[in-house]
Amino acid sequence: MVLPDHWIRSMAKSERMISPYAEQRRRKGKISYGASSYGYDFRLADDYKIPDFSGMKISDPKKMDAAPFTDFKGPSCVIAPNSFILGRSLEYFRIPRDVLVLCQGKSTYARCGVIINVTPLEPEWEGYITVSLVNASPVPARVWSGEGIAQCVFVRAESACRVSYADRKGKYQAQQQIHLARV
Repeated sequence: MVLPDHWIRSMAKSERMISPYAEQRRRKGKISYGASSYGYDFRLADDYKIPDFSGMKISDPKKMDAAPFTDFKGPSCVIAPNSFILGRSLEYFRIPRDVLVLCQGKSTYARCGVIINVTPLEPEWEGYITVSLVNASPVPARVWSGEGIAQCVFVRAESACRVSYADRKGKYQAQQQIHLARV
């Protein structure tokens, strides 16, 4: 069952499921964020990792620690044409044991050629979400810190899972910063 806004609001406040939690979505001159009818639009923090592909012949998820990334902090970040950057959520998430969270990029960015990739947030995962932001356009694209980047939809199972992300001691559990791929 997809969970409505009143459940999300209640869990955000009583269980610190989303922190900080923003009630309203629309703000003049800003890309919307906060509570929606059946989800939550999370914001992009001002921390980024920008890859340097010069000298690289292949991008390999098993060897991402060898890829040079530059840390960047700012009110916005520009993504080179046909490239990507990594960002993170401004909000910290604590997912209940009987909930799975699916995230989808905001249409405002999709209409500019920016594709947002976020993997599902598994039961009992917690941390800041690492986000891949891909510029599929032939010109640079800007993303804005502190504004909406993706929407989360919370799906409740009929019963709690037998083995959660926390039980498995997942490699991205309680992440406080942007992490490169780990194998």
